[in-house]
Amino acid sequence: MKGQMNLYYDEESDYLEIFVGEPKPNYGEEVSDGVTLFKDEVTNELVGIGILGFKKRSKNLHDIKLNLPIDIGLFSKEI
Repeated sequence: MKGQMNLYYDEESDYLEIFVGEPKPNYGEEVSDGVTLFKDEVTNELVGIGILGFKKRSKNLHDIKLNLPIDIGLFSKEI
């Protein structure tokens, strides 16, 4: 998955959502408690991820590093 990364964070609910590329119809699959993978409705390609309780799961928000462009195609396989 490559393209422009779009982040949305709701501080009140501590929910982080990351989508890559242009918005398109998608569906979510919860892969673990509070973690949802979003996939393209047509191709089933991974287009985003949602994490509930993001701050609680992150030990130190200053240590989060991303290499761009990101390629997380491994998530498109069944987990």
